[in-house]
Amino acid sequence: MHIAVLMTNTDESEFAQARPKDGEKFTTMIHSVRPDWRVTVFPVKDGVFPPANARFDGWLIGGSPASVHDSDPWVGQLFALIRRLVSDGQAIFGACFGHQAIAMALGGHVGPNPGGWVFGLVETTIEGAPLKLYGSHMEQVLQLPKGAVILGGTPDCPVGSFAIPGQVMTTQYHPEMTHDFIGDLVEEYADDLPKTVADRARQSLAQRADSRAIAERIACFFEGQR
Repeated sequence: MHIAVLMTNTDESEFAQARPKDGEKFTTMIHSVRPDWRVTVFPVKDGVFPPANARFDGWLIGGSPASVHDSDPWVGQLFALIRRLVSDGQAIFGACFGHQAIAMALGGHVGPNPGGWVFGLVETTIEGAPLKLYGSHMEQVLQLPKGAVILGGTPDCPVGSFAIPGQVMTTQYHPEMTHDFIGDLVEEYADDLPKTVADRARQSLAQRADSRAIAERIACFFEGQR
């Protein structure tokens, strides 16, 4: 299997430079359950896209501090690529920004979280199975694209995961983040967050995400589309 990772994370801060980039994080996640799979990373946030008409066994779109409502050219180019992949019948998984980008590109709607910031460990569900995942987002999918079905969520984020059966699967959360990384990220943002959000995030990290379970689910999704 050969997976294309579309890296959308625009954070070029000193904090980000001192830690693995998202392409490396997603590659590590995939190799944790499928060590023999090939992974190619395209930093689309820098305008580096795969060749026209490229085909992979699966495509994975990651997270970003950017918004899907931004007017940067790469965002529009990513939307066009998503529509082409869906038209071609290629399998796509989206996480956080990727989840929202797929929804927007296909006619859904994304807006602010009614409760503001979501940060830290979140207890959610996918297809009825409880999962603990790391979250960091201020926006969420509010309206599904045509043909999509909800796989799970929370009361504060009802569309926490959706699918277009046989082709697309998403999560609002971050399967690639490690416990150490999310802990560092909370502290990096803490001074800019409402105190209640920062305190809740810190407290949530007394538990750990079901990282292997979500990695396995993503791998099985791609395997099921072959």
